[in-house]
Amino acid sequence: MYTRYCRSMLCTPAIAEDRYAHCYQSGADICLVDLEDSVPLARKEEARFKARDFFAGACPPTRCAVRINTVTEPAGLRDLLALRDFPVKANIVLVPKVESARDLEIVEAVLGDGCPELELLAVMETPRGLERLAEITSTSAPLRAVIFGSADYAAALGIGLAWEPLVYARSLLVNAARAAKIEVIDSPLFDLTDLSLLRREAECALALGYSGKIALHPRQVEVINEVFSPGAAELEHAHQVVTAAERSGQGITTVGGSMVGRPFFDASRRLLEEFEPLVPADSTAGSPDNT
Repeated sequence: MYTRYCRSMLCTPAIAEDRYAHCYQSGADICLVDLEDSVPLARKEEARFKARDFFAGACPPTRCAVRINTVTEPAGLRDLLALRDFPVKANIVLVPKVESARDLEIVEAVLGDGCPELELLAVMETPRGLERLAEITSTSAPLRAVIFGSADYAAALGIGLAWEPLVYARSLLVNAARAAKIEVIDSPLFDLTDLSLLRREAECALALGYSGKIALHPRQVEVINEVFSPGAAELEHAHQVVTAAERSGQGITTVGGSMVGRPFFDASRRLLEEFEPLVPADSTAGSPDNT
């Protein structure tokens, strides 16, 4: 089993219970049930009731998460009260539109006692949230990852969803997340049919330092998992770098004609720790040019 926290996260509306089984079986690292944007206001209470079944019906080792509504609004507070009573606890909670560390601390205060394994994922999707990244990522709450919310952020700026205008915001998230030693997950591609575009966008996110990406349809999961997993050639190169590090006494040396030193040694060790058990020796999945 690989140890990377999340390559893919498949989002399913809580009111679409007919899709639950497809979500569990999709191959996504995390299966997410959504109480927020995909649920009309008039059906929020129904969604909370159905989300109970999402967690109760999951088969091990499926990891399940829930996206609540904004905690500064009544719907979000009602979500937290409902989660307290779930017979099968939601250990992973996505908190949308996070704009302060306090947003996360509220969630921990409400759920923490009944959910000792709680992990929070902060969706960063407002200009104010990005301005406060350092404060948010240094919270005392159990923050495990930040997620880029491209749609709301682009709408706030009055721009489209093209990759280039949003590179700066994506880069800010990567830097803040890595400084805090937490994961960073990219927003979904809203075009559900163009898998080539999905692959290109996922590869760009990987190149920036993202560890995974959200999917909105099961057909997107396989592409995302493939992009965010190394292939056999990449793993072999990491082995060569680690071996060279040991032979050189951790000093600067060369591998395949390229100079390598401590940053390369550390990156290769981390890659092997995360993924070596995942990819068979004869696998050709992924691309050595992805990282």
